[in-house]
Amino acid sequence: MDRYVVKNQKKLALGYTTGSCAAAASKAAAVALLRGEPVRQVQLMTPKGILLTLDIEDMTRTPEYVRCAVRKDAGDDPDITHGMLVYATVSCTETEIVIDGGEGVGRVTRQGLAQPVGTAAINPGPREQIKQALEAVVKEYGYPGGFSVVISIPGGQEIAARTMNPNLGILGGLSVLGTTGIVEPMSEQALVDTIHVDIDARYAVGQRTLLLCPGNYGEDFARDTLGLDISRGVKCSNFLGEALDYAVYCGFDGVLLVGHAGKLIKLAAGVFQTHSAYADARQEIFAAHAAVCGADTETVCRLMQAVTVDACLDILREAGLDKPVLASISKKIRSHLTHRTAGKSGRPFAVNYVIFTNRYGVMMQTEGAADCIAARRKEEKQ
Repeated sequence: MDRYVVKNQKKLALGYTTGSCAAAASKAAAVALLRGEPVRQVQLMTPKGILLTLDIEDMTRTPEYVRCAVRKDAGDDPDITHGMLVYATVSCTETEIVIDGGEGVGRVTRQGLAQPVGTAAINPGPREQIKQALEAVVKEYGYPGGFSVVISIPGGQEIAARTMNPNLGILGGLSVLGTTGIVEPMSEQALVDTIHVDIDARYAVGQRTLLLCPGNYGEDFARDTLGLDISRGVKCSNFLGEALDYAVYCGFDGVLLVGHAGKLIKLAAGVFQTHSAYADARQEIFAAHAAVCGADTETVCRLMQAVTVDACLDILREAGLDKPVLASISKKIRSHLTHRTAGKSGRPFAVNYVIFTNRYGVMMQTEGAADCIAARRKEEKQ
């Protein structure tokens, strides 16, 4: 593709999704099947409104079916499927268009995902892309029948082991994804969509209190110190606000948030996108709350110059202010979390958290956190 976006002062190439690859390969195979001759290139209009011209590779023609492949190009995005061949095997049927998955495409084994249990992990967006591409072929050639389509990604099962699919209950291969048909480098929306799918899966199996961990530190602490089964939780990365909003939307009764203070301390300033590129208010939070709790100017200045949360705690302990300052910060965190999760319906939503550092252990936690942890441990043993 000859299209770009500018992010972080860099020019980055766009790519196209596995869904677009599957739709283009399906279109090429259907045309070759009806026309009786090879197809070397196809055009595909994506849901984003960008017209793709894609090369067709590795075509196989028989009297019964045609099999074509399109090579995935993720542009400058670090996509694990970049360079893989996405195949479509298309045969004629009497009526409707039927889409299934073959080699390297996963199968859904848990409720709450985008497709029903037992079906191929081809999301609704790509399914619609494939259907529309084939309907255009039907119209162009005046063909009165339908098509059977099998999408496959050789090597997909091995690659899928390095993705979140096994945790989500998608087994045996990759998911065919893409809502816009276009891959934007380092797409935040793609990460948020993955978090939503994971939350849906937890709700579908009956969970009503969601375990949220921003990252690996939180997961390690939840597992090793709190004794929780992190495979039943959701890693929300920096998208804490998005995860909380979606948990409320899905109907959860509450969340248990376990995370390192380096990220979660930012909640005291109402920062719910915790990546440092958006906001890094850690020193300011400690300094402001220390001042409220009676710290002198020298202590406040030292806090503003501190590099890490642990360094701030060292300073507060020297001044004998660690307990009141942490209590003040914790109160503000609770306030922002309560406001964020209140919801228009007014339905109660319990927010509990455990905030720690690797050096000091638990810094802050809500009064209900211990009971919430105990309840989860009991539930996990059943």
